[in-house]
Amino acid sequence: MKEEAEANAEADKIAKEQADKLNAADALIFSTEKQLKEFGEKISADKKAPIEEGLNKLKTAHAAKDFAAMETAQTELQNAWNAASEEMYKETGGQAQDPNAANGGANPNSGDDVTDVDYEEVKDDNK
Repeated sequence: MKEEAEANAEADKIAKEQADKLNAADALIFSTEKQLKEFGEKISADKKAPIEEGLNKLKTAHAAKDFAAMETAQTELQNAWNAASEEMYKETGGQAQDPNAANGGANPNSGDDVTDVDYEEVKDDNK
């Protein structure tokens, strides 16, 4: 059994790599579709078109299990998102969206949820 496992080790390694590539492409497809729904209105048409084109290429390559095309499409899609993200960042004036900024930098968890209680330390002398 050990000899059989050693003989198939290379084939198993290749199968694992292929499964990992398919999963990564699937995750990128899912996240891209989600981000397009969420940020699609904020992205200009000239930045959105390459994202949609890269997404379609990635979907086609994923369905065909064409690993070389998937890798190329993933890179193209990442580059398109980088360009769109840069544009969205510039449109916000380069200011980070800090949720604590409205609180004057205070921790949002420091509200009235905290309760001070009295306690008494009990020593057990039986130990």
